[in-house]
Amino acid sequence: MTKNVLHGEVLPPEEAVREEARVRSSFWPTLKRALRQIPFSEDLVAAYYCAMDPAVPLRVRGTLLGALAYFVMPFDAVPDILAGIGFSDDATVLLAAIAMVASHITDEHRRKASAALAGGSVTPPAQ
Repeated sequence: MTKNVLHGEVLPPEEAVREEARVRSSFWPTLKRALRQIPFSEDLVAAYYCAMDPAVPLRVRGTLLGALAYFVMPFDAVPDILAGIGFSDDATVLLAAIAMVASHITDEHRRKASAALAGGSVTPPAQ
């Protein structure tokens, strides 16, 4: 049985809800571990804020949630514990997703990302 997935949508809506919960719980701890190895961390955090923004279209949120879920999953194509190359597959997936939806990542998302990363520490948003 095939799922009815709209063109350009990475996750169907019901899976996006499940992945949002996974991303919300695992994003900040994973980012803290990876921060030194990710040169585009501000873009990554801006993508997080975009994915959590209910005003953003569902297909955009689904695309970003799929990529962010891959980032936070402990098991993937290249183990994250491998120094230097562990996050290369994550970076490829994330940068492709960010490029696909870049017009939806707003100045407000970027401002929140800058604030979260200010001072070299990662601070999750207040819920």
